[in-house]
Amino acid sequence: MIRPLVSAAALIIASGLTTAAMAQTASPASPSAASPAAGFATSEATDPYIWLEEVEGERAMDWVKAHNTTSLGVLQGDPRYQTLHDEALAIVQSRDRIPSPGFNRDGTIDNFWQDANHVRGIWRRTTLDSYRTAEPQWETILDIDALSAAEGANWVYKGVDCLAPDERLCLVSLSNGGKDAVTIREYDTVERRFVEGGISLPESKGGATWIDQDTLLVERDFGAGSLTDSGYPRTVRLLKRGQSLDQAPQVFEGQKTDVSVGSFTLRDADGAIKATLINRAINFYESEVFRLNADGSTTKLELPPKSNINGLLAGKMLVSLKQDWTAPSGQAFKTGDVIAWPVDAWLADPKTTAELVIRPGEREAIEGLNVTRNRLVVALFENVRGSVYVYDPNDWSRTRLDLPQNVTVGVGSSSERDDKVFVTVAGYLNPSSLWLADAATGAVDQVKSMPAKFDATGLKVDQFEARSADGTMIPYFVVHRESAPNDGSNPTLLYGYGGFENSLLPGYSATVGKLWLERGGVYVIANTRGGGEFGPRWHEAALQQNRQRAHEDFQAVALDLIARGITSQPRLGVMGGSQGGLFMGAMLTQRPDLINAAVIQVPLFDMLRFHKLLAGASWIGEYGDPDIPEQRAWIQEYSPYQRLAAGQPYPEVFIHTSTKDDRVHPGHARKAAARLEELGYPVLFYENTDGGHAAGANLRETARRLALEYTYLSRRLMDTPAQQ
Repeated sequence: MIRPLVSAAALIIASGLTTAAMAQTASPASPSAASPAAGFATSEATDPYIWLEEVEGERAMDWVKAHNTTSLGVLQGDPRYQTLHDEALAIVQSRDRIPSPGFNRDGTIDNFWQDANHVRGIWRRTTLDSYRTAEPQWETILDIDALSAAEGANWVYKGVDCLAPDERLCLVSLSNGGKDAVTIREYDTVERRFVEGGISLPESKGGATWIDQDTLLVERDFGAGSLTDSGYPRTVRLLKRGQSLDQAPQVFEGQKTDVSVGSFTLRDADGAIKATLINRAINFYESEVFRLNADGSTTKLELPPKSNINGLLAGKMLVSLKQDWTAPSGQAFKTGDVIAWPVDAWLADPKTTAELVIRPGEREAIEGLNVTRNRLVVALFENVRGSVYVYDPNDWSRTRLDLPQNVTVGVGSSSERDDKVFVTVAGYLNPSSLWLADAATGAVDQVKSMPAKFDATGLKVDQFEARSADGTMIPYFVVHRESAPNDGSNPTLLYGYGGFENSLLPGYSATVGKLWLERGGVYVIANTRGGGEFGPRWHEAALQQNRQRAHEDFQAVALDLIARGITSQPRLGVMGGSQGGLFMGAMLTQRPDLINAAVIQVPLFDMLRFHKLLAGASWIGEYGDPDIPEQRAWIQEYSPYQRLAAGQPYPEVFIHTSTKDDRVHPGHARKAAARLEELGYPVLFYENTDGGHAAGANLRETARRLALEYTYLSRRLMDTPAQQ
C-alpha cells in the first residue's frame, strides 16, 4: 500500500579531472557584491512590488502573462528547444521506468503510474509474482485522468491511506492543480468507487488518520482561528461516520505560533493499534508527542523535542534522535542515535531502560529506515556512499545485505506479513535497479532494472572536497567525460540545496544525462552543510545565524571547480529550487563574479517576508524570525531580494515558479524578477499557472520546464559570448 511515512516530525516542505589543482584551491573570499540596499523592501511600505504577492490579482497576472510571453518567445524560439523538449517528454512519459512498488498487508503490490496515456496517473495493483515478471498484469484501482474528466476537475493525486488490517477502505487525497491543500474522499478498493455518503473532507491543508472503520482523527481548516501562523491546522477533532466536521469534538489544540498539529497511529505488524498519537510541531524541528487516551484526554510522552518515532518492531518502539538527550532512565544518548523501548512498558513507565540500536559515526548518516515483520532495515551512508544493514531486535546485531557498493541505496516498501523488503540501487551513471531482499535470511534478488536513458560512454564520476571559509571540508561529486580538458572550458552545471537536512545523494537522472551530460556538459552536486549527508549535526551547522556557512560552502565548491580547471566563470552555471532557490539567490548576490548562469526554481527570495507568505512561518526554525531584531539582522545580511543592487556583474538569470504553489509563495520569484529588471538587468521569467510546489501538474508541463531550463543553460554556457 502507498502509505504516508510514520513520523513524529511535521511534514511540510526537501573524480579527478586533475588532482594537481588541489594545492591551488582557494578559500572563498568574503561576499564581493554590494551590501543590502539601504531601506529597500525592509517593510511593506518600502517594497514597490508588494502587489506581485497578490497571487491571482489582475495586475499581477497581467505581469505574469507578459513575462511568460517574452520568455517563452526567447527560449522556445531557440533552435535547440524542440529537440530538448521532445527528448524530455520521451523520458518523462516513458513506460520502461521501474514502477515503484508498495506492499499491501495481503502481499499484493500497489503502484501509482503516469505515462503518455495516463498523464494524471492511475493507482493500480498486481500480485508479487506478477510484479516480478517483465510485463506485470495490473488491475486499475482508480484512474485520475478519468476522474478528472468525469468531474470536470484538475485533480492531482496526492496519495492514499488505507484502513488496516484489510485495507479495503482508503482515504484518497486529491489536489486541485497540485496545491498542498487537498480534498480527502473515502474510496472502496473492492467495489472500485467512492463510497456513497462516505467520508468527504473539503479542501484544506492537513490530514486524517483512521482509528477504525467509523472513526477518524482529522486536522483541517475548521474556520476562523483554527490555523497556525504557517497556514496549517492547529486543532485535531475526533470524527465519527455520519458527523459533519462542526459536530466532531475537538481533542487537541496547539498554539497559533506552532507550525502544525497532526495525528498518527502506532500499529503492530497485524494492524492492531498500540497507541494513537498526536504530534504538535512547535517549529520545523521541535515537536511534542501526545497519546490520545480512551477517555479523550491526552498525555504528553517524555521524548526530546528533536526526535522522530520511526515505527514498531517486535513490541519495541523505535525513535531516532536529532539532539543529545538524557532519558528519564538516566541514560545519555547522542545526536543521530536510534533507540528503542518495549512500548507497553515505556508507556506505563517512561523510566523504562532504552536500548541503543544504532550510533552512526562522524561521517555516517542514516538515510532510510523501515521495519518488516521481524527486522529493522536501514540505509546507512558513509561519506555519501550507501549500504543496507539488517538489525535483529533480539540483540540489535546487524548484517549487511550483499548489494552493489559505492552507490546510493534506498529502503523501500516492506512487508508486514514476512520479512521481504524492496531496496533501490542507483548511481550517477548506474541506471536504477530494484532488489527484493529477505531481511530474515539476507537473500537478495534483482527484480527490475532501468535501461540506460543516455549514452554514458566515456563518462566518469569523481568525488572531491572543497575547503569552506571556516576550514570545513565540503564534499562534492563531479560527473564528466574522462577526456574533458582541464583548461576551464567545460560547460558546468553546479546543483545545490543546503537546507532542511535534505541530503543530495548520488542518483540516476535520465534528463540530466540526456539533456546535459550527453551534450558535453559537466554536472556537479555540492553536499553542503544544511543538508543531512553527515547526519543532524551537518544540518545544524548551518541553521539560523549560521546560514551563511552553507552559502560559503557552495561558493567554495564553485571556487574549487575553477581552481581545478574543470570550468571557469563564463562556463559555470548554478541551479536549485525552493530552499535551493534561496541558495542560488545568495550566489547571485554574493559571488556573481563566479557564474554565468543561474536557474532559480520556485525560490525563497525575500527573506524579510518569508514568514508572512503561505507556509513560510513554518520555516522559522530553519532561518530565524525576521520579527525579532537580532535574527532579522543576520537574515537581512543574506536575503537576496534586499541585496540586489545596481552595477553588479549579474548574468541573465532564469527564474521560474508556479501560480498554484501554496507552499513557497510565487511572489518571491516575481519580485526577484521585477527588481532585477528595475535595476537594468536582463531576466527570463516563467510562471506555470498550474503545478504546485513541484512545478508540474502533469508530465507535459514537466517536459516543457526541463526544455526551458536546458535551453537557457545551453545559451549561457555552451554558446560563445557572441552567440549569447
